[in-house]
Amino acid sequence: MLSNNILKNALISLSDKTHLLEMSKILLEKKINLFSTGKTAKYLKNNNIPVTEISEYTKFPEIMDGRIKTIHPKIIGGILGRRNQDKKTMELYNILPIDIVIVNFYPFDKLNFEKEENIEEILKNIDIGGPTLVRSAAKNYKDVIVIVNFFDFKLVFNSLKNNYISIEKRLYLASQAFSYTSNYEKSIEQYFKNKHILNTKNQDVLFPNQINLTFTKKQNLRYGENQHQKSALYIQKEILISGTISSSYQVNGKKLSYNNICDADIALECVKEFSQPACVIVKHGNPCGVSENTSLLQAYISAYKADPISAFGGIIAFNSMIDIETAKEIIKTQFIEVIIAPEINNISLEILKEKKNIRILITGKFKKSNEQTDFKKITNGLLLQEYNNDKIDIKKFDYITKRLPTKKELEDAIFCWKIVKYVKSNAILYGLNKTTISIGSGQTSRVDATQLANYKAKNRGFNTKGATMASDAFFPFKDGVEKAACIGISCIIQPGGSIRDREVIECANKYNIAMIFTRQRHFKH
Repeated sequence: MLSNNILKNALISLSDKTHLLEMSKILLEKKINLFSTGKTAKYLKNNNIPVTEISEYTKFPEIMDGRIKTIHPKIIGGILGRRNQDKKTMELYNILPIDIVIVNFYPFDKLNFEKEENIEEILKNIDIGGPTLVRSAAKNYKDVIVIVNFFDFKLVFNSLKNNYISIEKRLYLASQAFSYTSNYEKSIEQYFKNKHILNTKNQDVLFPNQINLTFTKKQNLRYGENQHQKSALYIQKEILISGTISSSYQVNGKKLSYNNICDADIALECVKEFSQPACVIVKHGNPCGVSENTSLLQAYISAYKADPISAFGGIIAFNSMIDIETAKEIIKTQFIEVIIAPEINNISLEILKEKKNIRILITGKFKKSNEQTDFKKITNGLLLQEYNNDKIDIKKFDYITKRLPTKKELEDAIFCWKIVKYVKSNAILYGLNKTTISIGSGQTSRVDATQLANYKAKNRGFNTKGATMASDAFFPFKDGVEKAACIGISCIIQPGGSIRDREVIECANKYNIAMIFTRQRHFKH
């Protein structure tokens, strides 16, 4: 039940006193008594504002150099006391009801942690009483108004009539209060966490004993993996950077679905691998056509032709601005669900809007990813791993066959290796002239993935002679190499590491195939 009691008493304790006088004068005009802690009270008295010090009211002094000021039954009881239920208890112990709590904390998050601060100075700036007051008031929001910033003070008192504040406003103020205390605790936690890492040798920084994640809902989605499942997108605002699906904005089309977002993220992260104009088309969690070319138009045409059957209803990602010619070609060529790009020409946007259902996402400029960890939810659990930020370094490649790759084969091998880590395991990928020819994904054996890639290449009518093969993991047997050799593959890039590597290398030599070991696996489950 919402309290209808007249607002009589306000407790003010402010570290930042910027608006203290203005607020105090307004409260006095409303005939509200002021109670305050030592420094705040002294500031008010110096400006001729009548105020009662907390220690005067409680008959208990501030002790331990001010560490204990407000944590007293007459203060906490005055805030937490339920006006109807606890009235007799409050009268018995002469506890005054505190109707308004206005508090801000010691500025812990504004300390300069870059320099060597004395740890005692850091500890002095951890507020104890303030958060207790705020949390108590927010818990008892039906009877107590809690204010943690001046803008909310104006919101309340500019519209205050007959001392009535609606339950909606009280709830809003309580939520602001809990958000304030939560963020304050996070800043302290981060300091201690960093301090611990610096002071601990061989600390496993990536995998703490406890994970606390905060995500904010960005939007409801059309549906989940299936139409009968509801879904929504949540984002981590504190680490949000430009050039991601999470930070993108939609400029056309229907509401996004769960699957749209999953596929769009794969397409975008894959296309970021390339510096020249590139296009990635994704369908059901796997790239189906990828090309890096001399222009965005040629990249799109080549990526689409790599697998036009799978590209139907797919997701397209580009790594540069969508120009007019590319927009026209997309409209002329295929049915598409989502298009992603860092930016888009205005005329191109109008061309694509001819298909009103095409979802167009603009990501902004690509920036270096700061992702360190990757998460996967399982039933009643969370898997955490280091993010796969493997950077290609050809100096670390092992060229283990008699024939070395040509310059062109090496370029295609690097191209294929960039893509294969985005393909579900077991993954086999064929590429030629920096364009995918065929992709065998998600098979339970590597030879099956190779056979699938062979079948698709033949079925689509591709000439695979001189093409390069990428395998996301080592070949356990030589049969995969034999399947590749029979369609003319001339170069293979793979991690190596099988107990039968010698057999695999000898098989490659037999068919005059150049083979590269990367010593880095790219499973994607």
